[in-house]
Amino acid sequence: MSQLEMLTHHFATTNSISGIEAAAIYKIRALPRRISDLEERGWVFNRVWKKDPSGQRYKRYTVITTP
Repeated sequence: MSQLEMLTHHFATTNSISGIEAAAIYKIRALPRRISDLEERGWVFNRVWKKDPSGQRYKRYTVITTP
Protein backbone atom coordinates (compact mmCIF):
# COMPACT_ATOMS: atom_id res chain seq x y z
CA MET A 1 0.00 0.00 0.00
CA SER A 2 1.41 3.42 -0.95
CA GLN A 3 1.75 6.29 1.49
CA LEU A 4 -1.04 8.19 -0.28
CA GLU A 5 -3.32 5.16 0.03
CA MET A 6 -2.51 4.90 3.74
CA LEU A 7 -3.35 8.58 4.24
CA THR A 8 -6.57 8.25 2.26
CA HIS A 9 -7.64 5.34 4.50
CA HIS A 10 -6.62 7.33 7.59
CA PHE A 11 -8.73 10.33 6.53
CA ALA A 12 -11.72 8.06 5.90
CA THR A 13 -11.95 7.51 9.67
CA THR A 14 -10.14 10.53 11.17
CA ASN A 15 -10.05 14.02 9.70
CA SER A 16 -6.62 15.14 10.93
CA ILE A 17 -3.01 14.02 11.34
CA SER A 18 0.31 15.41 12.58
CA GLY A 19 3.82 14.63 11.40
CA ILE A 20 4.54 12.66 14.57
CA GLU A 21 1.43 10.52 14.06
CA ALA A 22 2.27 9.95 10.38
CA ALA A 23 5.81 8.86 11.25
CA ALA A 24 4.79 6.62 14.16
CA ILE A 25 1.76 4.94 12.59
CA TYR A 26 2.54 4.87 8.86
CA LYS A 27 6.32 5.44 8.72
CA ILE A 28 5.71 8.57 6.60
CA ARG A 29 8.66 10.91 7.15
CA ALA A 30 7.72 13.61 4.59
CA LEU A 31 4.09 14.34 5.53
CA PRO A 32 4.06 17.88 4.04
CA ARG A 33 5.02 16.40 0.65
CA ARG A 34 2.28 13.75 0.88
CA ILE A 35 -0.26 16.43 1.84
CA SER A 36 0.84 18.44 -1.22
CA ASP A 37 0.38 15.32 -3.36
CA LEU A 38 -3.19 14.97 -2.09
CA GLU A 39 -3.83 18.69 -2.70
CA GLU A 40 -2.72 18.23 -6.32
CA ARG A 41 -5.47 15.59 -6.53
CA GLY A 42 -8.15 17.99 -5.25
CA TRP A 43 -8.01 17.59 -1.47
CA VAL A 44 -8.19 20.76 0.67
CA PHE A 45 -6.48 20.95 4.08
CA ASN A 46 -6.29 23.40 6.96
CA ARG A 47 -2.91 23.72 8.68
CA VAL A 48 -2.69 24.70 12.35
CA TRP A 49 0.42 25.07 14.51
CA LYS A 50 -0.01 23.41 17.92
CA LYS A 51 2.20 22.85 20.98
CA ASP A 52 2.65 19.57 22.81
CA PRO A 53 2.89 19.43 26.64
CA SER A 54 6.66 20.03 26.49
CA GLY A 55 6.19 23.18 24.40
CA GLN A 56 7.39 21.63 21.13
CA ARG A 57 5.53 23.05 18.13
CA TYR A 58 4.04 20.82 15.46
CA LYS A 59 1.64 21.23 12.56
CA ARG A 60 -1.72 19.43 12.41
CA TYR A 61 -3.35 18.90 9.01
CA THR A 62 -7.15 18.74 8.93
CA VAL A 63 -9.19 17.71 5.88
CA ILE A 64 -11.63 20.41 4.76
CA THR A 65 -12.86 18.83 1.51
CA THR A 66 -12.09 15.73 -0.54
CA PRO A 67 -12.31 15.36 -4.32
